[in-house]
Amino acid sequence: MQWYISYDGKQYGPMELSKAQEYARQNNNGFAWREGFDEWKPIPQVSELAFPGVSNLPPAATAALRTDEIDYKIIGTEMQFVEVELDRGESAVAEAGSMMYKDMTVDLDTIFGDGSKSSGSGGFMDKLLGAGKRLLTGESLFMTVFTNNGQGKAKVAFAAPYPGNIIPVDLKTVGGTLICQKDAFLCAARGVSIGIFFQKRILTGLFGGEGFIMEKLDGDGMVFMHAGGTIVERELQPGEVLHVDTGCIVAFQPSVEFDIQQVGGIKSALFGGEGFFFATLRGPGKIWLQSLPFSRLAGRILANANRGTSADGGHGSSALLGSVGTIGALGALGSMFEGDSD
Repeated sequence: MQWYISYDGKQYGPMELSKAQEYARQNNNGFAWREGFDEWKPIPQVSELAFPGVSNLPPAATAALRTDEIDYKIIGTEMQFVEVELDRGESAVAEAGSMMYKDMTVDLDTIFGDGSKSSGSGGFMDKLLGAGKRLLTGESLFMTVFTNNGQGKAKVAFAAPYPGNIIPVDLKTVGGTLICQKDAFLCAARGVSIGIFFQKRILTGLFGGEGFIMEKLDGDGMVFMHAGGTIVERELQPGEVLHVDTGCIVAFQPSVEFDIQQVGGIKSALFGGEGFFFATLRGPGKIWLQSLPFSRLAGRILANANRGTSADGGHGSSALLGSVGTIGALGALGSMFEGDSD
């Protein structure tokens, strides 16, 4: 029986059991897969790889024990929002400005950092580190925590920033960690850590569509991501490779290897309309893709706006100013969609 071992998204294998046990002895903070497993499992949970003194809890379990359990309902089709139901004392964390409505017993608090700890816990350096991680991913330094301080259940809703769909993921089902594009995160149960993930390959960072830095979500609670158009969830088998437009990647498990590949020859790159590179995703692991990245939608809007203003029969400086004004307004609208209006 062949085994596969994964650390921080880098996969090793196939290998015999003895070799897999050697990897596990050296570092048990990873994942393992063999034929018969439905999904990748944390090494400490695999009986064949467990040794005396090795914890039987998954790597993220110590942090995950503080994650609140929340109920939710996703409402809508093309312009979705998620309604989260909180028991007394439970909380949800979200990006600033994403709230749609809330019950009066739900109190909100703006915190400095990634929201994995309450505003009153952790030292200043912990909060500064969490805020620094968010700054590197291009997000706000602050997040908002919504806590139910009433006697019964209460609800709070979070809306998607542009047309698309909301993706609910229970981190327990994906090994406790998920890598996603920088603007995909919408909200999560309190206790989920929103960190950073660095691309180790220079070319992948330069041309992979998401840059060197992506978001890493850790814990065992619910997280909600947003993506444009129709969402595709797919399970890649070990060694299976999928070629994807770089902008269509939403999220993937750390066990999936993310790289880039040049698009054919020069003629295909210049005139094929797919750019110079596309992403290659190598299994095993789950991936989530979007059919309409916001950058593609914004590009089409601006392209058609330019065409319309040039053919509207305008004269002289009035037509030019009208064109500039239209493009500027659309640019501002795009910034609002992306959450950059502040």
